[in-house]
Amino acid sequence: MNILVTGSKGQLGSELQELSTKSSHQFFFYDLPELDITSHHDVDRLCRELGINVLMNCAAYTAVDKAETDIDAAFRVNRDGSAVLAACAKEHHALLVHISTDYVFNGESSTPYRETDPATPLGVYGMSKWEGEERIREIAPSYFIIRTSWLYSAYGSNFVKTMLRLGAERQLLNVVTDQVGTPTYAADLAAALVTILEHYDPKRQYQETYHYSNEGVSSWYDFAVAIMDLAGLSCKVLPVESAQYPQIAPRPHYSVLNKSAIKKDWGLEIPHWRASLAVLLKKIEMSTEKASAETQTIN
Repeated sequence: MNILVTGSKGQLGSELQELSTKSSHQFFFYDLPELDITSHHDVDRLCRELGINVLMNCAAYTAVDKAETDIDAAFRVNRDGSAVLAACAKEHHALLVHISTDYVFNGESSTPYRETDPATPLGVYGMSKWEGEERIREIAPSYFIIRTSWLYSAYGSNFVKTMLRLGAERQLLNVVTDQVGTPTYAADLAAALVTILEHYDPKRQYQETYHYSNEGVSSWYDFAVAIMDLAGLSCKVLPVESAQYPQIAPRPHYSVLNKSAIKKDWGLEIPHWRASLAVLLKKIEMSTEKASAETQTIN
């Protein structure tokens, strides 16, 4: 099976590249500037040349605050790019796996969001991702839409890496405590996606929306405290309300996702967010030690 992964330089795409070496399937990884997902010509050409059976879209416009003023760019990537991929999936009889977000919800729920709950995005980013989902449902004959939240990894820029940097530089940090969700280790999500691809029936048509995050619930404050604790940093973290740190784009105050469906359908066991955080921090520590040893050897 030939799998085209877009957004290969992002957090999830990078984790998939690590896992792909152990898979029996053939993965092809592309990102800008080699592939523009808003170009039907480019995507169609690659699908034909590579004989693609699965399109996995990890590409997205994710600058939440910038999207409020860069509206056209956000919709061009998140909505129009999704439509292009859906059309190419249809033309090449391929499965489309699309990554979406908890930002399609407004955060007013008091219980974990199910896939069937109404989407009411608060800002441009969430709306552009929601409209991208809708284009896929309208166009693609076979698809998985998988919403996730609070993604982090050893790659790219994310909350964990920011906290590690600031925690080493400062003695005190203020972090919001009234935004609640679940951190998701990109390596866990990547493993779940590979599991699904290993077990899905290519002769069937799927039209499924799923939720995936790690288990458990956390505020950004709780997350930051855990990072400092597990990393052995002495930086003190204080809880503050979002109103004290106003941001351009509105954020959902509650975006915990119910993962019952994906666990039931694919037999997934999902780790708790704190356990996965410990795994990542150990990976970063080992990578740092290895780099330091190599530098000493060279010198």
